[in-house]
Amino acid sequence: MQPRPHSTLEDVAKAAGVSPATASRALNGTTQVRPHLRERVLKAAEELAYTPNAHARALAGAAHRTVGVICHDVSDPYFAAVAGGIMRVASDHDLLVTLASTFRDPEREVAYVSMLRAERAAAILLIGSGFENPDWERALGAELEPYLKGGGRVAVVSRHRSLRVDTVLPENRAGAGAMARALLDLGHRRFTVLAGPRTLTTVADRVGGFRDELRRAGVALRPADIVESAFTRDGGYAAMTEVLTRGLDATCVFAVTDVMAIGAVAALRDRGLSVPADVSVAGFDDIPIVRDLTPPLTTVALPLQQLGERAIELALTENPGRRRRIHRMAGEVVIRASTAKAL
Repeated sequence: MQPRPHSTLEDVAKAAGVSPATASRALNGTTQVRPHLRERVLKAAEELAYTPNAHARALAGAAHRTVGVICHDVSDPYFAAVAGGIMRVASDHDLLVTLASTFRDPEREVAYVSMLRAERAAAILLIGSGFENPDWERALGAELEPYLKGGGRVAVVSRHRSLRVDTVLPENRAGAGAMARALLDLGHRRFTVLAGPRTLTTVADRVGGFRDELRRAGVALRPADIVESAFTRDGGYAAMTEVLTRGLDATCVFAVTDVMAIGAVAALRDRGLSVPADVSVAGFDDIPIVRDLTPPLTTVALPLQQLGERAIELALTENPGRRRRIHRMAGEVVIRASTAKAL
């Protein structure tokens, strides 16, 4: 076998009679290659005077120093803030972060997990709501189980009912209940709720907590009072526009996320209505921008960066018993000028 100038990995694989992937694993020293195949690959590499690409080797070595972060939408300030907390801790541990947005597509989330498994990421973090979807639960579990058995680390932020992994759990239900009590104390009894897709566990928990607290106070929340739309600013605008078109019959609008509340306020203003003089508006999350709005938004404040910090700390902390660790983080109602006493 004559050496070729600038022999490639494909040349080595062909000479050894193996796939390029097997050749790569053999040259990188992984134990997942049978000894006789490794010997063939190493012999072929020697005869071809193959020199691995330095950059490719550096990337391969970095795989074990990479944390994969999968969120719904990194352009959403909620996820940006949580991801910021993850990146700060990752930097302290000399880890690289790969960030992916699923845009709330369950299949895309599973695909990203599969990709990170293949790239041997040191940890996988899922930020954001799980899905009320049995097919997604099974598919995601099938990807994560072998990854965990192989030594991978997984942590999630928010409720993922079927995943037995370390969890940072914002108190969504309790926070929404506390918001309902605060709005009831302001004298409100007629509400409109702007909700995201009900297949998201975060939406189910926030709507459920708000509704249950109203029920305890003897205030009914009818199905028509809950308007479902995209979990975005534009979704909030569209939902509020729908309510205004059919006739607003509420003194207070509760949006289950701040970005939806921002869209709702814009829709009200476009119709010539004033917040809170004509209707109060409240949100959930306390993303940084809401305190600078006119008027500033009443919301349930979550420690967003701390959610991310705690998630990666869980993933990087040894858990010999492999028992699920759940770290709960409470929200706090912050009353600002977007809400006023009911007339």
